[in-house]
Amino acid sequence: QVQLVESGGGLVQPGGSLRLSCSASRFTFSISFMSWYRQAPGQERELVASITIAGTTNYAGSVKGRFTISRDNAKNTVYLQMNSLKPEDTAVYYCNAKGTSESWGQGTQVTVSS
Repeated sequence: QVQLVESGGGLVQPGGSLRLSCSASRFTFSISFMSWYRQAPGQERELVASITIAGTTNYAGSVKGRFTISRDNAKNTVYLQMNSLKPEDTAVYYCNAKGTSESWGQGTQVTVSS
């Protein structure tokens, strides 16, 4: 499994913003479909957003219009810009890379609370 390094999680108030980052190896990033998933306690892990190598994006209905996934090929990094955060967005967020093999980040906690 290829290591993915995540950062950017934390505590934010409702309506606030966070940007998550996930870095992969150059090779893995160049061939991989990148995604962000999230999982709340007792819940199934769900796909939040994904981006293809070509830059085509897809979002869960619950985050459309609020979250933006992007990738920086020069930095081998995928981002999740999260705006207008809601308490329902509270979860552990995981980066995923899927190409010839699949890799996961360690997860980063996002807590949205007053």
